[in-house]
Amino acid sequence: MNKDIAVIGIGMDGDKTLTAEAKEAIESAELIIGARRMVKPFEHLNRQLFISYDPKEIAERIRASEFTKIAVLMSGDCGFYSGTEKLLPLIGDCRVISGISSPVYFFDRIGIPWQDCKFVSLHGAEANIVRNVFSNEKVFFLLGGKVKVSEICQRLCEYSLNDTEVYIGEDLAAENEKISSGRATDFTGYENANLCVMVVINHNYERFTPVGISDDCFIRGKIPMTKSEVRAVCISKLAAERDGICWDIGCGTGSVTVEMALQCADGRVYAVDKSPEAEELTRQNAIKFGCDNISVFCGQAEEEALSFPAPQSVFIGGSGGKLSEIMNIVLSKNPYANIVITAVTLETLNRAVEIFAKANIPCEISQIAVTRTRKVGSSTMLNAENPIFIISGARRT
Repeated sequence: MNKDIAVIGIGMDGDKTLTAEAKEAIESAELIIGARRMVKPFEHLNRQLFISYDPKEIAERIRASEFTKIAVLMSGDCGFYSGTEKLLPLIGDCRVISGISSPVYFFDRIGIPWQDCKFVSLHGAEANIVRNVFSNEKVFFLLGGKVKVSEICQRLCEYSLNDTEVYIGEDLAAENEKISSGRATDFTGYENANLCVMVVINHNYERFTPVGISDDCFIRGKIPMTKSEVRAVCISKLAAERDGICWDIGCGTGSVTVEMALQCADGRVYAVDKSPEAEELTRQNAIKFGCDNISVFCGQAEEEALSFPAPQSVFIGGSGGKLSEIMNIVLSKNPYANIVITAVTLETLNRAVEIFAKANIPCEISQIAVTRTRKVGSSTMLNAENPIFIISGARRT
């Protein structure tokens, strides 16, 4: 039996924002399927109803149905954080009818164009809130999970984003719709409705992703730091993916940690150092550079890393003599991770090469000798930094 199945985005509700095409498909349907909130506006049509938001249940009901014209209702638009994504592979041939999504509706209400906006869903999950606001002028947050407006604004203020513009939309298109606006600092104690969206505008956002940040930009202590030129090469070899998981073993001041976090804006960096001072410096630099996608740990790397998620990129700047143990943990979590090790001694270089060879991972060795200039009176002198070996590799097959 051929069935005419329409998966329909009903917009913000089942009345004001319903498109003409969607209305026709719903009115002609013999069976209407959807969550109770989706189906309720159409109960007056006296059609057969099936209440469910579970894709598997919906697919099973469609297969078992004797009806040939079926409408499956989704909130907003089917292509914007919708259950449609999981449903379509289960039901096969169907029509998808777009609805008006919450960002389209909300940006119209606040009179701001949205073609250059970054969209972040906080439905049932946390995200890199600050990093997204730092790196984008406009960020649309879809709330409804554990993260509330107050928590977002508190985090923005913690990272010195107090004056970012904030727009809040609650119960959009409903009779009790509420739209609020102000600065992040105005909403640190705000109680929002469950159905809520939020737009944050940062006019001073990062115009580019820096690599090889000047050493002077970091908060420094007595802990050694990977210098700018070396750091730039290491970051290029780590090839951190935007949503990847990265490790920084022996994070020191956190300079590599921060630069990896800038690269994986939708991912996370797990940094560890045995020094409490290093841990604190890394935390301070994470805040300074707006990187809330960094988790810092103090302890022995070979112990702490056991609880880290599988990495895509790993930087080892200090192993405390436990390089072999750390490499074993990395490869047990992800045999194909990109691994970069820095060495200032021939002994560490030889040990790293031996470990790569034992693991049957091809590696590349680079040696960088950086010489900078400094003024001595009216003269410009050369000031050589210690040479650094960079050993990098990844298993490809």
